[in-house]
Amino acid sequence: MVVFDTGMLVLLLAPEASPPNDPATGAPLVRLRDRLDHLVARLEASRAKILVPTPVLCELLIGAGQAGAGYLEIIKRSARFRVVDFDQRAAVETAAAVRDAIAVLGEAPGTALTAARQVVAIAKVEGASAIHSDDPTVRRLAGRAGVAVIASHELEVPPEHPQAALPFG
Repeated sequence: MVVFDTGMLVLLLAPEASPPNDPATGAPLVRLRDRLDHLVARLEASRAKILVPTPVLCELLIGAGQAGAGYLEIIKRSARFRVVDFDQRAAVETAAAVRDAIAVLGEAPGTALTAARQVVAIAKVEGASAIHSDDPTVRRLAGRAGVAVIASHELEVPPEHPQAALPFG
């Protein structure tokens, strides 16, 4: 099981979405669609689920406008996706993380509770192997919680088909 945050879910569901910049070059990430398709193919081959936390679903629908109904339909109809609630276990996990952020890091109570914390807590209580996210806040919070984060530029680029490179004339 892996978790997709809002940004990664948008990249997956909206092929027209602009790719994030590659931190190594500062230019838009090359072959993003190939990377995402390869990831999904690997997840399908292993029968892994893509968990969509309800805070992510909410953010997706807020930003999607009229496309939201189509995205929701894709998520509901695909066996690969599973929407997971911000439930009691996630609330307990989030509360502990927020208390620590306030006590240890001195974060203000009003800014410590975020959707990113909820996503990380859901990933942790669901036993997800990783969160797919380009969000530095998610990366920081997940690192504290011991949850791996995979950014889009870290996704494997699928190999080229040798036949495609041969010049036939």
